Amino acid sequence: DNAEMEHRCQEVIDRCWQLGDRNPIRFIHDVGAGGLSNALPELVKDGGRGARIDLRRIPSADAGLSPLEIWCNEAQERYVLAIGPADLDAFEAICARERCPFAVVGEALEDPALHVGDAQLGAAPVDLPLSVLFGKPPRMHRAFTRQSADRAPLSLEGITIADAAARVLRMPAVASKGFLVTIGDRSVTGLIHRDQMVGPWQVPVADAGITLTSYDAYTGEAMAMGERTPLALIDAPASGRMAVAEAITNIASARIGALRDIKLSANWMAAAGQPGQDQALFDTVRAVGMELCPALGLVIPVGKDSMSMHTRWQADDAPKAVTAPLSLIVSAFAPVPDVRQSVTPQLRSDVDGSLLLIDLGAGQNRLGGSALAQAWGQVGDTVPDLDTPDRLASFFDTVQGCLRDGLIVAYHDRSDGGLFATLAEMAFAGHCGLDVSLTTLGPDPLAALFSEELGAVLQVRADDAATVTARFAAAGLGAMTHAIGRAVPGETIRFSRGGIECFSASRVDLHRAWSELSYTMQSLRDNPAGAREEYDTILDAADPGLTAALTFSPADDVAAPYVRVGARPRVAILREQGVNSQYEMAAGFERAGFDAFDVHMSDILSGRVDLATFKGLAACGGFSYGDVLGAGEGWAKTILFNARAREQFEAFFTRPDTFTFGSCNGCQMVANLRDIIPGAAHWPKFVRNVSEQYEARVALVRIEESPSVLFRGMHGSILPIVVAHGEGQAEFRVDSARESLEAERGVALRWVDTRGRATQVYPANPNGSTAAIASVTSADGRVTITMPHPERVFRTVQNSWAPEGWGEDGGWMRLFRNARVWLG
Repeated sequence: DNAEMEHRCQEVIDRCWQLGDRNPIRFIHDVGAGGLSNALPELVKDGGRGARIDLRRIPSADAGLSPLEIWCNEAQERYVLAIGPADLDAFEAICARERCPFAVVGEALEDPALHVGDAQLGAAPVDLPLSVLFGKPPRMHRAFTRQSADRAPLSLEGITIADAAARVLRMPAVASKGFLVTIGDRSVTGLIHRDQMVGPWQVPVADAGITLTSYDAYTGEAMAMGERTPLALIDAPASGRMAVAEAITNIASARIGALRDIKLSANWMAAAGQPGQDQALFDTVRAVGMELCPALGLVIPVGKDSMSMHTRWQADDAPKAVTAPLSLIVSAFAPVPDVRQSVTPQLRSDVDGSLLLIDLGAGQNRLGGSALAQAWGQVGDTVPDLDTPDRLASFFDTVQGCLRDGLIVAYHDRSDGGLFATLAEMAFAGHCGLDVSLTTLGPDPLAALFSEELGAVLQVRADDAATVTARFAAAGLGAMTHAIGRAVPGETIRFSRGGIECFSASRVDLHRAWSELSYTMQSLRDNPAGAREEYDTILDAADPGLTAALTFSPADDVAAPYVRVGARPRVAILREQGVNSQYEMAAGFERAGFDAFDVHMSDILSGRVDLATFKGLAACGGFSYGDVLGAGEGWAKTILFNARAREQFEAFFTRPDTFTFGSCNGCQMVANLRDIIPGAAHWPKFVRNVSEQYEARVALVRIEESPSVLFRGMHGSILPIVVAHGEGQAEFRVDSARESLEAERGVALRWVDTRGRATQVYPANPNGSTAAIASVTSADGRVTITMPHPERVFRTVQNSWAPEGWGEDGGWMRLFRNARVWLG
């Protein structure tokens, strides 16, 4: 529950392993189920030792806890470590620097026994050999009597495609999850190649997440998920097989070397002991773990389980109970040799091409457990299934070969909502229409469109369609490969069968239906006016989406003449506890010709670091002080109310040969130092977003003509930029302060809409700042602060709407190169 403490622990671990051979950590174990009673004994057992532990050395805010409570509580933000005695001082110094609490709670012993004492009570709650503690427990046996259930077939008479579309697109399993996606930071590290949002219109339909492994390579990692819990109501083993298969059809959108490179994590949830549930669990584990995964050459090295998915209570003197169906959530992970060869569901209407459906269900179009069935309060009796594992393996290998050779323009797997939802989401992402024929997909258009059989839709160029079709045929999937139509300009989504139209609707209307759930939830949770403004952006069928208009070439290395002489100015990458953007900030400055140094506020407060040795200062963003309200202001007060720190910062800001940059929390912090920054008297404070919510988005900014040394020569450019903050609204003490700032040309960036106009409309202006202010600079241009995160757009090479070379050389790094040129 304490993300910042988790982060501080991780920073300590990172500092230790980065010491290489001098790493003070010998063994490490996280604290989870069972608390310290599990973690500490396992740690010393793995080290071939015993241990003596003093319970009262364990940090606790409650001195009244019993030995049982101290030893067994499951507080999660903790690790147990084995540290060599000679390394303890070094480890303590690292913890102090990161402000991470730690305690020496005992010592390892040659004797393989566990001695747990309580100095406060003078007792020894645990004193036994580890061989007893880790003795082989008796094997658990569960018995069940096999049962069979009769399921009623679906009754869908009289339901039209229009009826089904209206209901299915609004189903929670199918509808947009934008209201959840935009409140979580998806940009930390600057190495996020693919998040949920796809394309210029930022539609949350991505099949897989992809991260890069470094700032100077195109290798990465992909992650995807699969789950088909509703199917377990009819056929539990089928639900397990489909969960694994869906994870694979999702991750297939990323370029992966081979199917065997994928590793799976399985999260099992069941109501053990309830009628029929032990049978369902046993059969599904056997189907997945002993049959399907071995057949595919896959392993499940990790997972979790929750076996108590049943609850009972009393209401109105009557017993109530709910039993959840068996649920398997599969997460798939794989290395990616080249992230640029991955694709998204974004259709391209400007490409002359075909839409191919690869129907791994082989035309069976089974509707049991589907969103269509649920929309009419039914379950059904026959579910989709992975009938032949080899078919899935052949599909995956063929898709990967096509990705490697650049033959696929867009890809989206078929899942919740069936083919209709798949195609609609691709059209939403591409802002285009569809012309689709269902002629070859069976006699029932409703079943063809809404069955949730395995498969995927590919967009391929017309010149490549024959090649791709031939490859699937060679893989034994020729009869399952259907050319079903094409993407077309405009906003009409049309389905026909045998040349006769069976459904036609406006893309805008369907997109609104799909987004209605997200809009409603957002209206209840956030500022309803902003939720309505975002929902209404869908009405603009001509919206050009995110675009970039540059007044400079991102390929020009303006710092090159200065870098060649060998001088690399020193820049302090400043962070406070909880901050998480220091790596991408440092990478940007290193690429621009600086020497970047990690500087924690504790270094300055303790006197270990003096800002006098630096030319530049970059205050990073992230979750300083747990991202509580006013966190940046609290960071500023640690400077203003500490004599040593205030003197250093004041001297740094006064020196004429320095520059300062702050983003996100760093922006808020530096803004609150305006009293000691020359030329910053008219700066605003940055307060809670008008949306009343944390905003994580990609938005557009326009670079204004200002004295900022960072943006020199870039004014007039419109650029996409990462937003990740909850307090970005520029608030002026008096209106005259803003007028004075404008007169001094102190506004460096403004939020603009997709047509390049300064805007107050949400979410183009994600925080509601007056006059669309996103960044301000001091009168002499040496101190610039931005609420968005320019340093996080370091390697977003996936976005097809970015200018050529944007991700190849880090186009945003021009921002930092200007400071390099200014310093010479």
